[in-house]
Amino acid sequence: ASQASFARKVLELAMSCSVSVRRIGTSIAQTRRTAFRAVPQAPITRKLTSSRVVCMAKLDRSTSEEDWKKLLSPQEYQILRLKGTEPPGSGKYNKFYEDGTYKCAGCGNPLYKSEHKFNSGCGWPAFYDEIPGSIERHEDISFGMKRVEITCKNCGGHLGHVFEGEGFPTPTNLRHCVNSVSVKFEPK
Repeated sequence: ASQASFARKVLELAMSCSVSVRRIGTSIAQTRRTAFRAVPQAPITRKLTSSRVVCMAKLDRSTSEEDWKKLLSPQEYQILRLKGTEPPGSGKYNKFYEDGTYKCAGCGNPLYKSEHKFNSGCGWPAFYDEIPGSIERHEDISFGMKRVEITCKNCGGHLGHVFEGEGFPTPTNLRHCVNSVSVKFEPK
């Protein structure tokens, strides 16, 4: 696409999300940097990839549901905002064990350290502890059972559920059963 066409697409996306964007990084191609220069500075930062604009913003509970729908993929919105669940064994972080930090896919808030991840065999990523102050717990009585839902403390995004006393050999005797879609991994 031409430089002007690309700039128009970025501006259209920014306007549709009720936010502006600004250029970040130095590795973005010159034509893409030029497109960002045409857009005013704002608190939400976006980074261009080859096929789409990826939100790199620090969003929070004040973000409207309309904006969440525009900023998240349909699957991310279904899980993070509507409290959905991905099918067991389908998530990319289920059997993923690299060193780093797992952050909220909605707002980027750090949630879990890789050293707290373990193989529970449940079909979803499992952690025995969270980064202090990053997660909230709520009673969940859906589906005729009592569970403890876990959400991102910063944006309220649904992460999954936490279970206690299952006998896993972990220091806390807890299992945070987390949807892969709810988190993004940042390597050390």
